[in-house]
Amino acid sequence: MIILNPLFNVLQVALWLYLWAIIISAILSWLVHFGVINTRNQFVSMIGEFLWRITEPALRPIRRFMPNLGGIDISPIILILVIYFARDVLGNIQYSLNTGGL
Repeated sequence: MIILNPLFNVLQVALWLYLWAIIISAILSWLVHFGVINTRNQFVSMIGEFLWRITEPALRPIRRFMPNLGGIDISPIILILVIYFARDVLGNIQYSLNTGGL
């Protein structure tokens, strides 16, 4: 358990950070779409490109299987639910290993 507990903790934090990247990416896309922020600003463009590059590989397979909802993209919500599920599974595995339940 000396190595597994820190490993589980790092995985939990990585999933938590990825979850926030998805949320920030969705909010940024709304702000750009409604004209609140301008993508000609180099900083906004750089942040948007970075978030797109790290979230799009996980969102693309979900979008392939989602039906057309008239322009509404719910793939970030589905990915967030998958991340919550994965975090709970990791937490349960960690708990079981610590208590000797496995």
